[in-house]
Amino acid sequence: MSVTNFLQKDSYMSNTSRSLLSGFVGGLAGSAVKSLIEQFLPVRKIEQRSAQIKIVDELSTKITGTPVSVQNEALAEQLVNIPIGGSLGAAYGYGKKDRNGLRPMDGVIFGATTWASTHETSLPILGLEPKPTDIPIRMQMNELFAHVAFGITTELVRRYLEKQLRE
Repeated sequence: MSVTNFLQKDSYMSNTSRSLLSGFVGGLAGSAVKSLIEQFLPVRKIEQRSAQIKIVDELSTKITGTPVSVQNEALAEQLVNIPIGGSLGAAYGYGKKDRNGLRPMDGVIFGATTWASTHETSLPILGLEPKPTDIPIRMQMNELFAHVAFGITTELVRRYLEKQLRE
């Protein structure tokens, strides 16, 4: 059985495969859009290091004995953003596998809940970001906007690819 035939069949496995694949690619596209927005809208204070950099820096120190160099921080940040975005997108795609049609509001909700579950709760609890009460509201809104754009992009790309894979 070829990949084309497998993806075109209307079985549980085919639907699941299309949904995971289209969600994964949508999440990658959403991560790219989010990163682009964050280049123009500040989401943290200039001297504040991102949670992604802190994670990669600690891992690099444990493995190599040295932290990530300042020149490589942007790359290191994307080495965390890309797989997380793709994984979140795949999970989102799986959740949408039985819902046909484009629903941008689902993307808004997806992006907003991703923001709330990371930047407003888990990252501060883990000590990777300051508490939400210590972050200026404008930066929080910029971060929320970037995450909503991530969610909408994920939905748009997911729906487009899912439709293309089905046809």
